[in-house]
Amino acid sequence: MTDHRKLTPGKLIIASHNQGKVREIRALLEPYGVEPVSAGDLGLPEPEETGTTFAENALLKARASAEGADCVALADDSGLCVAALGGKPGVYTADWAERQWFEGDKGRDWYMAMGKVEGLLAEQGPDVDRSAYFICTLALAWPDGHSEIFEGRVHGNLVWPPRGTMGFGYDPVFQPVGMEPTFAELDPAQKQAMSHRADAFGKLVAGCF
Repeated sequence: MTDHRKLTPGKLIIASHNQGKVREIRALLEPYGVEPVSAGDLGLPEPEETGTTFAENALLKARASAEGADCVALADDSGLCVAALGGKPGVYTADWAERQWFEGDKGRDWYMAMGKVEGLLAEQGPDVDRSAYFICTLALAWPDGHSEIFEGRVHGNLVWPPRGTMGFGYDPVFQPVGMEPTFAELDPAQKQAMSHRADAFGKLVAGCF
């Protein structure tokens, strides 16, 4: 097994401008003496995600923040992969929510994104395979160029219409395997304990603390 570089207590940049994601990561890291600071709070720019895999995009974000702040940075690239759609939206999970109807109306509309997925599934008929998984790839980057990658997944099925108000992104249509509630109907602490992000974090903690 590869030896991972250890993280020491202190400041860690979370290379994200997504406040929902930052909250989840902060809750997962705080027990380990780490002081998470988001790239958004530091005014660091968001690099363009030009990678074709989750790992490539996570590394792009982590390295940009590590270099920009001269500090260890953690980035997460996560998404929804739908079996019947050949793994889409995949790395383009957030792009499917982008509103670009006219200048000045940019932003993300997750209800629209969920509707796109459901529309494509509906085209395949009532017996379509509705299985999907959320994937989370974490990248740690140090200012000297060293990096570590960890991946986690949670499997489930897609439901329609959306249910629940406690999650973000595609959570209202994602029903984890063996459970009745969607991710957006679960208490946030319960969701965090079993999420793709928690799975990846478990591996990061085992490797780097």
